[in-house]
Amino acid sequence: MIIKVLLLVVFFAVMLFIGFTCRKNSTDVNGFVLGGRSVGPWVSAFAYGTSYFSAVIFVGYAGQFGWKYGIAATWVGIGNAIIGSLMAWSVLGRRTRIMTQHLNSATMPQFFASRFGGSSLKIAASVITFIFLIPYTASLYNGLSRLFGMAFNIDYSVCVVVMAVLTGIYVIAGGYMATAINDFIQGIIMLFGISAVVISVLNSQGGFLASLDGLARISDESVSITPGIFASFFGPDPLNLLGVVILTSLGTWGLPQMVQKFYAIKSERAISKGTIVSTFFAFVVAGGCYFLGGFGRLFSDRIDIAANGYDSVVPAMLSGLPDILIAVVVVLVLSASMSTLSSLVLTSSSTLTLDLLKGHIIKKMDEKKQILIMRCLIVVFVAVSVIIAIIQYKQNVTFIAQLMGVSWGALAGAFLAPFLYGLYWKGTSKAGVWCSFIFSTVVMLANMLVRPSFPNLLQSPINAGSFCMIAGLVIVPLVSLFTKKPDKALVDSAFACYNKEVMVHQSTSLSDEENIA
Repeated sequence: MIIKVLLLVVFFAVMLFIGFTCRKNSTDVNGFVLGGRSVGPWVSAFAYGTSYFSAVIFVGYAGQFGWKYGIAATWVGIGNAIIGSLMAWSVLGRRTRIMTQHLNSATMPQFFASRFGGSSLKIAASVITFIFLIPYTASLYNGLSRLFGMAFNIDYSVCVVVMAVLTGIYVIAGGYMATAINDFIQGIIMLFGISAVVISVLNSQGGFLASLDGLARISDESVSITPGIFASFFGPDPLNLLGVVILTSLGTWGLPQMVQKFYAIKSERAISKGTIVSTFFAFVVAGGCYFLGGFGRLFSDRIDIAANGYDSVVPAMLSGLPDILIAVVVVLVLSASMSTLSSLVLTSSSTLTLDLLKGHIIKKMDEKKQILIMRCLIVVFVAVSVIIAIIQYKQNVTFIAQLMGVSWGALAGAFLAPFLYGLYWKGTSKAGVWCSFIFSTVVMLANMLVRPSFPNLLQSPINAGSFCMIAGLVIVPLVSLFTKKPDKALVDSAFACYNKEVMVHQSTSLSDEENIA
């Protein structure tokens, strides 16, 4: 217990120290929200990865999908690395950085307003962002409670409040730069922590080959009658597994708190290096989490899914580890959760302040006032999410995956296609953007309220969210082709940023000055 407490004290002290050290970087809006657009590749990549993976992944998704699909759940981690990290950085990174700076937009709603014209899109996007980030934030605490209960026997409410307060302090003090540097440290903890945990858990079952053999011997006729199905390549339900891969991988392309990481990148070289680092991080952390969860059924003697839900799978797998490893796991999940929470509260507060309050509700707002309001809203957002998390826990609503599915489905479904097409296609119309916003928001709200009315495949919030993302990619160009064309001057002005000539090193581009026969 002394080791566990000592590690936590050191961890929290470092986070707070960095927060107060970074105060000098958060004196204006650009510094507070984007770190002055001067964040290097390693910090950017780790900020992206740690915002991506939280207790929702480690406890909720890894446990649920590892139990359902066995070792095939590892495909989710691979998809997160290739689609959610490598392709996201390659497709979105440069263009996002260039156009958002050109349009002087610090948030995704600001981008929509500047790129497509009018403040109505900005207001709608900011409302959608705020509403659907709340259930996601509440789900972070839920996953954390399971592990803290196992390691410390601390009341859930105390655990939630302490984590929320400490995260709020360093975000309020240091803004984006404090969040990014803390994410870097937390990311290193996550890399080493997940590696140690996977090795230890498999060793407790006789090693990898023995664990795989044990998994192949397990059968569950309610899932599949095929022998060894949980140790197979695609598992018992490839179609629903694909839905999880799409939601958790493609979803990052449309999440405001993820895309905003590209706004702050320092340079071209930082994007190239950040792509590699971010992909490696995702392979290790996401791949490790889902790979670990795939062996959950080996611990079925400790798990009662009917009574405790899927969120109990991973804590049960870890309960037999040595105390020092339990301490590492607690710090690992704290790192994952606090990094994601800090990203969410900063995104939400900046979106509300810059996109909803400024110029609409509060007509005159100088830089100092904007930063003050953002800091106040961080407190409000943290408090609301804590209250929801505690109420949810008391009423025994513990399905993390469903909360995250609704949140990611609505946000990414609404924003992914308009943002992607907005960066690449001049023909994207405002009507197409509105249709994407409305379609995904309505579908995900309906999925929450009248789920039994949906077709069987789409009753799952995860599949419904994946459907919204794919549908948006079709809806936006289709509606754009048959509605009023966008204003040519506005579009040309936005895309002018890509035509600017820049000097580059010969290592980046070959010179054509010397013609060799």
